[in-house]
Amino acid sequence: MDQVNNRKGKIDMAKNPLGKSRDVENPYATFMAGDFEIRVLKTYKIAKNENGDQYARWYTVAKSPMTYGSWEYGDTYRKEVTDNFRLTYASPEFIEAYRDDPHIKIAA
Repeated sequence: MDQVNNRKGKIDMAKNPLGKSRDVENPYATFMAGDFEIRVLKTYKIAKNENGDQYARWYTVAKSPMTYGSWEYGDTYRKEVTDNFRLTYASPEFIEAYRDDPHIKIAA
């Protein structure tokens, strides 16, 4: 994890800019695959610490024909989302955090 020295000389962990939960109508990112939609509402690690961690997870909400129009909330492995879904929306915070991530294609 990233560490930062604070004013008192102690080491603080870097803050996760996507670590605060958002509402379903204001996600950090939206991914689609056919009729399936996943919205990222929170991440548990800073982006660069997720690379190489196959168990990195995101707090998400999903909707599909199988949810009959309602949202299902829960944790999802980041790898499942990035391997099987296409990014269709990214908030400025998400773009900043994942700009250099080779597994997430952010349009210029």
